[in-house]
Amino acid sequence: MNITELVLAGRRSGWVAMSLACLVSTVVTDQANGQRPVVPGTGVEVQGVADDFEDPNWRYVFNNPKSTEDIDENQRAPMGKSTNGRWYEGIKRGHPDVVQRVPTPEGGLPGSKGALLMRSKFTGIPGRTSGTMHQDDFICNVQYRMKRRIDVSEVPSVTTRVFLPPVAEWENRSGPHFGFRLALETTAMIEQETGFFKLKKKELGNEIYWPGMFIEFESKDQTRRADDYAYLRIRGNKNGGDFRGPQITTTGWWTLGLSCTPDGMVHYYASPGVDELDENDYITSQFPYSYEAERMRTFFYNVCSADDGQRWSTSFIVDDPKVYLVRPKGGMKTANRSTQSRRSR
Repeated sequence: MNITELVLAGRRSGWVAMSLACLVSTVVTDQANGQRPVVPGTGVEVQGVADDFEDPNWRYVFNNPKSTEDIDENQRAPMGKSTNGRWYEGIKRGHPDVVQRVPTPEGGLPGSKGALLMRSKFTGIPGRTSGTMHQDDFICNVQYRMKRRIDVSEVPSVTTRVFLPPVAEWENRSGPHFGFRLALETTAMIEQETGFFKLKKKELGNEIYWPGMFIEFESKDQTRRADDYAYLRIRGNKNGGDFRGPQITTTGWWTLGLSCTPDGMVHYYASPGVDELDENDYITSQFPYSYEAERMRTFFYNVCSADDGQRWSTSFIVDDPKVYLVRPKGGMKTANRSTQSRRSR
């Protein structure tokens, strides 16, 4: 059996059934108040951001130890960054332990020779182990290369290909293993410290939030079920909670996409294979945290592990992430999207 064939519990028909069942309570209400979803990849590609990893000299400079502001408020400058200026370490959680250009796995995009592998063992504070799941960030340098944030009136979207290894190679741990997310901004009531005594009060300000999708794994060794199980977990609904998306029944290449419409809504898409996304790959539309997005800063990946000093995270490989705009503002370098079909199902 080819590694891209069925290896998890269920079948593709189960993926569709689960999608409909788990989204009835979350999509209908929000979409009634939102605009028509936009398929990620619609419009023109923004040039000079994202990456195709085709340069054989592609390299990442780690500048360790990495930052763990989310755990101990420690920003360990200087931050890691890629030599092509397109990726950098997140101040909040640090970068993966391994960031390496590798040959594109079989079944990838036609003509692709290089892709990017990410994995981690120590996702917590450097030099310690916690035995608690933590995550690392790998952030695309969209905002700074464009020298501005993207307004949602431009209808931005991001697509990426992700290679899932055979299940036998996954970290044997139930929980999130990988994330693909946006960094969005909105105006909201946020808590701020004011005055000499740093009193806290809520006032209108710029709020940053991070909706997206996680690859969630349920190990049969921990659930005591007959089979391993995997699905996409969606972040998030109007209350900020995650919920189950479609089941993952096959490893190998997947295409994931996120888009924003001018009403501030976030739209989620996914499909097995490396084909361009279409309406059939739609999952859900949400106003996460009841926020209406105003601007997009960037997108990023999460790599999660047990942080026990023994187990490596699952090795995920990404390729060809791209940013698209339907209504780009003037003075931006763009290229028309290819209409060539890349079906690989």
